[in-house]
Amino acid sequence: MNPWFGRAPMLISIVSTVVIRAPHGSRSRKVAIVESRKGRLETLLLALMWIAAMILPLVAIFTPFLSFADYPLHPAAFAIGVVVLCPGIWLFYRSHADLGKNWSISLEIREDHQLITSGVYRLIRHPMYTAIFLQAFAQALLLSNWVAGPSCLLAFLLMFVLRVDGEEQMMQKTFGEAYTGYTHRTNRLIPYLW
Repeated sequence: MNPWFGRAPMLISIVSTVVIRAPHGSRSRKVAIVESRKGRLETLLLALMWIAAMILPLVAIFTPFLSFADYPLHPAAFAIGVVVLCPGIWLFYRSHADLGKNWSISLEIREDHQLITSGVYRLIRHPMYTAIFLQAFAQALLLSNWVAGPSCLLAFLLMFVLRVDGEEQMMQKTFGEAYTGYTHRTNRLIPYLW
């Protein structure tokens, strides 16, 4: 199968991510930060995600530098990748829209921060992580390159493991019993499962 069948949806995913995030990033920069846990680890994790989700895929798609790691795109991988990518992009959009001005790229509490428990946050506490996982899984299937394909999935798993507990502790500290009740009603990533 022509590798561009997988590359085209990946380009759509990359552009969608930028288009979705840009207005939210612009808006969140205007709201004062009350508490931040952005340290070296957080900066490193965000940089790894940027490299794995944007830089390596673009290098693999548009340059020959990673061609040594190319392999043929299988039709089943393409089909599953597209099926996983579409809800990943939608959930990425929806989680940003539902958070509104409460979103930030790093672990921060903003002025007048609210606990969002409606929309996609009604079922899971971290729908944005679920969305990124779906997009990363799709990247591993659609980008038929042993370096760029799985890079986002590996970076995301590292980020999730090292970040989610700190994020939940920050929310617990900020929202107390309201957050405790919310954790009892929802799962972390997968509705009704986990």
